Amino acid sequence: MNLKTLRKFLWVLVAIFSMIAAFGYYSKMSGKDPLEIASVKLGGPFNLIRHDGMQITEKALEGRPHAIFFGFTFCPEICPTTLVEASAWLAALGEDGDGIDFYFVSVDPERDTPEVLARYMTSFDPRITGITGNPDEVEKMLKAYRIYAKKVLIEDDDYTVDHSASILLFRANGDFRSTISYGEDTETAIAKLRLLIND
Repeated sequence: MNLKTLRKFLWVLVAIFSMIAAFGYYSKMSGKDPLEIASVKLGGPFNLIRHDGMQITEKALEGRPHAIFFGFTFCPEICPTTLVEASAWLAALGEDGDGIDFYFVSVDPERDTPEVLARYMTSFDPRITGITGNPDEVEKMLKAYRIYAKKVLIEDDDYTVDHSASILLFRANGDFRSTISYGEDTETAIAKLRLLIND
C-alpha cells in the first residue's frame, strides 16, 4: 500500500468513526433510539457571518428547504470531497437546484475567517454559502444541531478537527428530514435532494 492510498484509507476511517460518534451523540442528546433520530428537532438561534461578509441568522433558513454540512477549510479530504460532490449534485439538478439552500458551516472559526472562507468557496458551486463567525456563536449552532466536533492536536502544535461527516437535510418548515452520508451513491444523494425540493 503506497503512502497516498494509506492516507486515503486513514481518512476514510476517520470519517467512519466521526459518523459513528455523531450518530451516538444524536442518540444521547435526544434520549431516543437511533432509529427515531429523524423525529428529533434540530436547530436554534444563531448569529454568524456568511463568506461574503454579510450577517446570517436562523431567519435565513425559514421558508426554504436547506442542506447543512459542517466542516472546515483545512480539512484535507472529507470536506473538499463533500463540497465537490455537492457542487456536482446541484449541477445535475440544474435550475431545480435553485430550490434548495446549501450551507457549509465551519467548525474551525479560529482559522476560518470570512476572508479565508470566501477564497475557499470559489472552488465550489456558487449556490453553496459558507458560514463562520464568533467561536461562541459557532459552538451555539453546533449544540443546536447536535453536531460532533472536537479539536485534535497533531505534530508541531498544529491541529485538525474531528467532526460529523453527514449532510443534514431540512424541510422548508425547519423539520429535519434525513441525511446524506459521506461517500453516498451519487444517484441516491440527488434523489434525496430532489425529494426535499419537491416535499
